[in-house]
Parts: sequence; structure tokens; C-alpha cells
Amino acid sequence: MIRVQPCLIIAVLISCLAQGNVRAQPLTAATDPAKAQVQLPEPARPELPSLILIGDSTVRNGSDDGQGKGAEGQWGWGNPLAGYFDLNKINVVNRAVGGLSSRTYRTSGHWDRTRRFIKKGDWVALQFGHNDASPINDDSRARGVLRGTGSETQVIDNLLTGKPETVSTYGAYLRRYVADIRAAGATPVICSPVAQKRWAANGTTLERALRDFSSWAAEVARQEHVAFIDLNENVALRYEALGRDKVEALFPRAEPPETVHTNLAGATLNAQLVVAGLVKQKVLPDGVYNPRSTNR
Repeated sequence: MIRVQPCLIIAVLISCLAQGNVRAQPLTAATDPAKAQVQLPEPARPELPSLILIGDSTVRNGSDDGQGKGAEGQWGWGNPLAGYFDLNKINVVNRAVGGLSSRTYRTSGHWDRTRRFIKKGDWVALQFGHNDASPINDDSRARGVLRGTGSETQVIDNLLTGKPETVSTYGAYLRRYVADIRAAGATPVICSPVAQKRWAANGTTLERALRDFSSWAAEVARQEHVAFIDLNENVALRYEALGRDKVEALFPRAEPPETVHTNLAGATLNAQLVVAGLVKQKVLPDGVYNPRSTNR
């Protein structure tokens, strides 16, 4: 099993994300995220403050069990993140759902179900983007968003649900999450989508996939005065420092090669970068971290 050394967090902390009129398909657990058989955790100790995570499979993958393949399966960074906190002082609640976008996390009903647990004094970290570039309207996922951060909208007859829907920009969806989180008395944190393992022709520089979504997330964070963790850039820089061979060990062995979903070691590295961003920006009080994990 590949292990990310605890000392890595020290370096991280120091150095410190078709439209048409075709008849709608039947909704099933396979095609409708709202009906997906996914069991999401709730705060273990409701009396404590919570750090709540929302996002896609790079935050929480499937049943959050590595598909039964142990450490070499696919893992999101929300799983190992909990180890960097003192769970006697704070809940870490990973409510991310694989396959969803900033749009469909809301329209599927998962956001309404998650909002019930958000209370004054909590923090909510959100990371979307990997699925947001998908088609806006099809009979499979219908999860794409309009590009940018403006107020533009597009009205569609959703081929998946058979209902009309007004689709907004990526930035508009992020702003709605920020507003809802603040309305609950909690603090939002925006993360750009984690970097993908796509090397440039020179083999040493990582292509910045989803660069537009990263810049749009940063723009919304800046406009809304929200803490921003640039996982797209920070993970890419970490991969470049490690080198191609070592980065391969952070992803499941697969054919064709996996470029998006990390194994547990890669998820742990990403989680460390999330913690580094939280610590650098003093988002949470020092006392909620686990000193044995962060060497604080």
C-alpha cells in the first residue's frame, strides 16, 4: 500500500479547484441523482460545530469505500480530510456526491437535504467543476452549466426530467451556495476543482485542466469575500514537484489510465492541501485541528 508520509503536510503548510424536444427518458436510480442509492453522513455530534463538504466524486467517491478495493481504489479528498481534525471538537461531514455539478447538486435535492444540517458557526467547503462542462441538456446526465460568472441564463426543456429548467452560469450557482450558507449563519469556503493528471508534451509540466472553472471560482470568491483554496493550481504544482513517476502512484492502476480520481494516497495529498489552505487563511480556529496529524 502506498503511504503519503506525515511530513508532507509540514512542507505543504510551509509552502503553502444539447438541447431538444426528444421524449424524456424514465428516471431511475442510475440516471436520476435524486434517486441514487447513496447514503450521506450526518453530523455525528450535532452539538459540535461542523465542517460540511459538498462537491463531486473527487471529494466523495461512490460509497466512500474505495469500491471495495482498499487503498488502491478511487477516493475523494473528503475522506482523509477528517483525520486532520479533532473530532471531539468538530464534525467533518462529507456530503459530496459523485457525478454531480454545481447545478445538479442543487436540482437533485441533495443541497436541500444538506442545508438541514447547517447551523450558525459551521463552515461549508464547496468544490465543483469536473462535471460542469458536460452537456447542458441530454437524456443521460443533463448537468452542464453556462460558462462564466455572469447573470446569463438559458431556458431548456430538460430531456432527463421532462420539465422546464432555467440554467445559470457556474459563477451564479456558486454565488447561490454562498448566499444560502451565509443565511444559515455559516461560513463558506470555495475550492477550485482539483488538478487532473494530464502531462504536457515535455512530461514535467502538468496541463491546467479546468483552468477556466478555477479562475471563475476565484472570481466569485473575490467578489463575495470568501476564502478561496486553489486546488487546481496547488495540486498541479505539487505533482510537478513530485515528478511523473511518483504521481502515477497516487492514482489507481487502470486501463485506460485514470487521470481524474485518485487512490487513497492521492486523496490524502489533496486533503493536506485543503488543510494547508484553511490554516493559511485562518478559516477555522486552531483548536479544531488534530495536532498529531498536522504536526502543529
